[in-house]
Amino acid sequence: MKFPDYDAIKDWYNTTPKLWTIDMVAEAVKCGNITADQYKEITGEDYPAPKS
Repeated sequence: MKFPDYDAIKDWYNTTPKLWTIDMVAEAVKCGNITADQYKEITGEDYPAPKS
């Protein structure tokens, strides 16, 4: 299992003040720590398509 994992990222994104930005959550998808579906669960937004 990779760290940070889904639970840690979700907690860090949802704290006040936020410890993680939406860009950091997107980076976690790129690194394979969470899936695009989990990104949507955490942020409420669809994962943006990677820019080429």
